[in-house]
This record gives sequence, structure tokens and C-alpha cells, in this order.
Amino acid sequence: MGSDAMLAIGLMSGTSLDGIDAALIETDGEGHVRPIAFRSEPYSQQARQQLQEATALALTYEKPRLSPEIAAATEMLTRRHLLAIHQLVASAGIPLDHVKVVGFHGQTVAHRPAQGWTWQIGDGPALAAALKLPVVADFRSADVSAGGQGAPLLPVYHRALASGAALPLAVLNLGGVANITYIGRDGELIAFDTGPANGLVDDWMAAETGKTFDEDGAFAATGEVHRGVLASMLDNPWFDLASPKSLDRADFTMAPARGLLPADGAATLTAFTAATVALALNHLPERPVRMIVAGGGRHNATMMAMLADACEIPVEPIEALGQNGDATEAEGFAYMAVRSLKGLPISFPGTTGITEPLTGGRLCLP
Repeated sequence: MGSDAMLAIGLMSGTSLDGIDAALIETDGEGHVRPIAFRSEPYSQQARQQLQEATALALTYEKPRLSPEIAAATEMLTRRHLLAIHQLVASAGIPLDHVKVVGFHGQTVAHRPAQGWTWQIGDGPALAAALKLPVVADFRSADVSAGGQGAPLLPVYHRALASGAALPLAVLNLGGVANITYIGRDGELIAFDTGPANGLVDDWMAAETGKTFDEDGAFAATGEVHRGVLASMLDNPWFDLASPKSLDRADFTMAPARGLLPADGAATLTAFTAATVALALNHLPERPVRMIVAGGGRHNATMMAMLADACEIPVEPIEALGQNGDATEAEGFAYMAVRSLKGLPISFPGTTGITEPLTGGRLCLP
């Protein structure tokens, strides 16, 4: 281990509400990154429902406030993250006290940068006390307070992972919402949300088939894309906005696909994600030589094929860089926690729209 490299744990619970990702890495917060262990702990149906209800409630508020329901969801979420950490270090065979910092993203229940706030629930001080370790939480608020979008934050980690790859390169993260990172020839970072990733398809599958997602894109593969519905969904001024820009999981809806056959709706919503990524490439200074895909969407073969068709560049899973794409987001928050400890920036003018590079995260000491 280098002189200032340390063991760090990163935690991510995404807007798709499938579970908690926990990653252990060794990093100096700069060029050195060595992934060590990763686990994903799925939510029970009850936990998922509790988080969905907390999110629905939070979206009705003018600003964050801890109602009894949201306080209960916060306590449940924090307890589950604590359990995920203990399972991670046990599986890795590494004593907890060897870890120097934990990056705790929490659960986004509302993201309203235009109103000057973003809200991730999760009790950082309680987690730090239970672990007897420093915890960095609340990664997005400093950026939003400084006039930034508060998202996406992963670009700084994408750049670390792409060292040695041919540039310019695009890294596409397909979670509930999709975001793209452009790494220019000189290491310049540009990043923004492109549109829904798996979110609308997941919603459609739940409503039409009772399944939580379209495994491998197999259901969409049996359907036909309805060009008229796709065109109406793409007719949205948001796609013409210059970056930086970010979305909430609830900003787009599957309503335009209502009335389509179930498989056709799945195909059309999957094509919508691919088309919105293709539109995003028009906002980049140069066409990337390839697109590397992280996040759950890279397992969707139909979406990957549609992306390659729409974008007309090679589209490959992040495993092509020797990485575990399921772990990327959690690893990124471990990496950013170390940067936060060192006072290094985690957001940049080209990624969130702030005027100067800015560090972020709130340090919670045990």
C-alpha cells in the first residue's frame, strides 16, 4: 500500500431501490485504486415499499423535513447499511478497524437543485457511532448550495478507472437514471444526466408483468418499438438543454407508452433510453472513440444493442477495462470519501456546473 493509500468502504443505494451495494477498495483518492471486495444486499419487499413511500412523501415537501415516516425509513436504511458493512468485511476477511473511512451516500428521496436542495436520507453520525469509524455522508449538498446540480458525482472516479485507455472516452452509467461522463484527451471532465436508464422499463415491467425488471432485456426483445410513441417522448426541451443538467427519478413517466402491448411498451421504453444517450453525444466537444457502460443496465442485452445502433460507436461493459460494473458506484463513493478527507474536489464546473472545483461530503466522527 502506498504511503497515503488507505482502505475505504463505499455504500450506494440507488433510485431503482433494488438493494445496498457495498465495496471495499484501497485508494489514495487520486491515481491509485485497488478493488478488494464487493457485496450487494437486496432489499426485502417491505423495505423497498417503505423507501418508495418515503420518496413519494418527500417529493410533496417544499424542503427537507423529518416527518415520522421519513425518520423511520432513515433509521431502517441506516441499520441495513450497517449490516451490509459487517457482511462485506466478514466476506473479505479484513478487520473493520483496518478501514479508515466509510463513504455513505444514503438514499435520494428528492433531488431539487433548481430549488437549491437535494435530499439523501441516512444517518451518518449514527453509522459512525455504531462502526467507531469516520463516515463521510451527504455528498451532494455542498455542490447544490454552491449553485451546482449535485450530480453526477461519479465522473472523478470514472477518470481514475480510465487511466491508460484511449481518449476521448465516454463512460455511461445505467442505474434508475442514466448519466454520461466524457473524458477528453487532456483529462477534461464533462458529465450530465442523459435521461431515464432502467427506471421507466422497471416501472413498466412492474405494472404490466409483476416482475421488478426486464432480465437481460429478454422481454423487450420480443416486442416492437412504436416510433410514434418514441418520437413524442423525445419531443422534450430537456434534451436540448446544454449540460450540466441532472434529473430526478420521477422527472419522466411511462405514461406515453400506456395502451401498448406489454412487450412493445418494454421495447419502446428501452429504445427511449438508447435514443436519449445518442442525443447526449451531440452535447460533447468530440465524438468518443468508445462508450464504456457501468451499472445494472449493462446486463440488458437489448439495451446494449440499441445503444450501439443509436450511438454508432463501440459500446462495451466496463468489464472491458477489467472492472466489476456492479461495484462501480459503491467504489466511487469510497474513492470520494477519501478525496473528501483530503479536501480534494469531487465536483467540477464541467460535471455539475459549479464555478470552481469543489470538495464535498460531511465528515461524521465516532
